[in-house]
This record gives sequence, C-alpha cells and structure tokens, in this order.
Amino acid sequence: MLPAGTEIHPEDTLLEENAERIMLDPTSRENLKFKDLLKVLVDWINSELEEERIIVKDLEEDCYDGQVLQKLFEKLSGRKLNVAEVTQSEIGQKQKLQTVLEAVNRLLRPHGWTIEWSVDSIHSKNLVAIVYLLVALAMHFQAPIRLPEHVSVQVVVVKKKEGILQTSVVTKELTSTTEDAFDTLLDHAPDKLNVVKSFADGVYLILLMGLLKDYFVPLYNFFLTPESFEQKVHNVAFAFELMQDGGLKKPKARPEDVVNLNLKSTLRVLYNLFTNYKNSD
Repeated sequence: MLPAGTEIHPEDTLLEENAERIMLDPTSRENLKFKDLLKVLVDWINSELEEERIIVKDLEEDCYDGQVLQKLFEKLSGRKLNVAEVTQSEIGQKQKLQTVLEAVNRLLRPHGWTIEWSVDSIHSKNLVAIVYLLVALAMHFQAPIRLPEHVSVQVVVVKKKEGILQTSVVTKELTSTTEDAFDTLLDHAPDKLNVVKSFADGVYLILLMGLLKDYFVPLYNFFLTPESFEQKVHNVAFAFELMQDGGLKKPKARPEDVVNLNLKSTLRVLYNLFTNYKNSD
C-alpha cells in the first residue's frame, strides 16, 4: 500500500534488478516542520552566498547540478575545488558533483557522519538526500541558524527484485534534538550561571573584544551606559561585528537574545570566544 498521492513513475519499471528509487511521500512534503527546515536552509545558503550573487529559491531545482553545492562548500571550508565553473551537460554536472561530494565526504566521514547522499541521488533531485547533505554541512560548520528539531519525513522506496517492483515506506529523521552540553549544564546548574547576564547590555562584550585583540574601542562607537533596549541591542550587535572582524564565525545567537537575558544564547557567545582565544597569550 502506498501513501495517498504517490505514483509509480514509468522510469521505475526500467529499474535494473535490485536497484531502487526513493521518493518523498507527498504528505511529508506538506509537513509544516519540514517546510520550516527547507526555508531555514534556503535562507542560510542565500546568506552565505550573497557575495556570489547566487539566489536559491528551490533546493531541488537549484542544488542538483553541483554549482550551488560547490560554492557553498568552498565558502564554508575556505577551500577551492578543482572543477569547471559552468557545466551544462549531464556528464559534466555529475563530474562536478562527484568532486564536490568526495570533498564533503572526506571532511564529514571522520566525524561520524552517515553519508545519506550520492551523486545519483543529488542529481536526480532527491530532496531528502539534498536536505541530509545541507543539514550535515550546517551542523559541522556550526552555521548561525536554528534548525527545527525532530524533523522526520516518510519516503517511498521502490525496488525491483526478480523482475517485480516492490514498494515500502520508510521514516527518515532529518534532524534530531540540538540538545548539547549547554542544555545539560543549564538544566542542572542554572543558578550558578546568572553571572553571564552581566553581558546583556553588550558593554562587557565590547570591552572584552578590545582586551582580547589588544586595541582600544572608541567610546563613541557604543553606549557605555545603555538605557534603552535599542541601545543594548546596538552594543551587542557591535560586539558581534568586532568578533567577526577578529576572524570568529558569526554568532548563532541574535543580539536581541543576549539582551533578553537568554542564558543559552549568551553562553554560546562566550564559549565561542573561549574556544578561539583559550591559547592566546
């Protein structure tokens, strides 16, 4: 039995023996959490590739030929891949995809990632494979985005065995919980961490960046004694700019999160500073 709206395509009958084809269940495509995940990923890619003047609107249509994935990987990793810039033919596109995915897999596999994508699945516009790949890259490179938690979809697997098409429905978990050491720490010792609230107006963050990078921050660049919410947001946003100017990745938190005394967001910012400057003199 197949989910409502699922069709067996003519090409399925041409499958080789033991070959399989995977399709996203139409009802999963309409799942609100899945749609939210797609939007987060699209916005993230467009933010990363803004300087390249690349605009992604549809992950299936814009990622299958390898061009966007190449540019995204190069931006995130700081590595230039030896591939042709423009590839119109299917063979050329698959060759580019092969190079890109080999680089991605070499990077991710040692960190325990399960490779849920392939050249054929990406090039055939398998949305689930594309999302798996993008989620893995976002998490590995600690993208400043919040992925929706526990997003699962159902996929229809069509396989040819002894000349007969067999179908099954499988649930694929695209994202799990983002709970980590910070969550555990906050759950078990919230009272001990109230000190981080002193960073909420951004002043200490700005002065700390000056100390870490050994420069004086002119007082006219920020509000030394901020009074309004807007002034505090200005300070924290300015501190984030100083961090990025210093070579740190864009903080995942929003300035408003820090000002609103969001303990977890503030901790992530401080931990980012610690990991980057713990070996500094």
